[in-house]
Amino acid sequence: MDARLGFSVVKTFTSEPDEAPVVRLRNFSRRFGPNVIIDGLDLDIAPGEFVALLGRSGSGKTTLLRTLAGLDEVSGQDVTVPGSRAVVFQDARLLPWKLVWKNVGLGLKGDALRERSEKALHEVGLGHRLDAWPLTLSGGEAQRVALARALVREPELLLLDEPFAALDALTRYRMHDLVLALWRVHRPAVLMVTHDVEEAIALADRILVLDGGRIVAEERIGVERGQRGGLSARLREKLLSHLGGDHGEDVVSLVQAAE
Repeated sequence: MDARLGFSVVKTFTSEPDEAPVVRLRNFSRRFGPNVIIDGLDLDIAPGEFVALLGRSGSGKTTLLRTLAGLDEVSGQDVTVPGSRAVVFQDARLLPWKLVWKNVGLGLKGDALRERSEKALHEVGLGHRLDAWPLTLSGGEAQRVALARALVREPELLLLDEPFAALDALTRYRMHDLVLALWRVHRPAVLMVTHDVEEAIALADRILVLDGGRIVAEERIGVERGQRGGLSARLREKLLSHLGGDHGEDVVSLVQAAE
């Protein structure tokens, strides 16, 4: 039990190395008029893998996420994604006229909807806010509700679109702990879009850098989470150099571009 967050990890899961990928894209392209947003991209995400996607504004991150979320049409292209998907956006997108537990159960079908919603809210440490109105929640609490709403569906693929960008630093770190704990329990494949290099290093198994609609760098992290302090500075500098391209920006400019 993590006393700070009010949840406990009750099970673990280890994916088999030979399992077929949950996400598979081959030579995927996306254009809007004359503008090529994604250009011949190949991508695999394994079951239970946590992938972070970095990239400057306009690199194609949002377009790729929308594709994986099923929000954009991909007919005629080699794209495989699971039917069971959920997205957590930067804005929690809660309906203010529905109680918290009803927001979590929104769109669910079947029996025991309240019980399922309550269980999900207890997992994110909000068992005491079941009947609260969304407008009474803090920013961190609202994002916990959004996580509960995503995970109550037991998705094979969880998409995180900069979900912590609007939170203060302390709340963001607490949300990192929560996301990792929930990921270890539910074990979806995760693709997290972020501008925060440190966040990517802290959370991901693998970090991808997208630029010009192509994956220009890939870094796998074999060090256990919580023990990455020694590699953080070196890897951070390497990732920032990829984000900076060939324009010769100094480290300060690169940090600003990535944040």
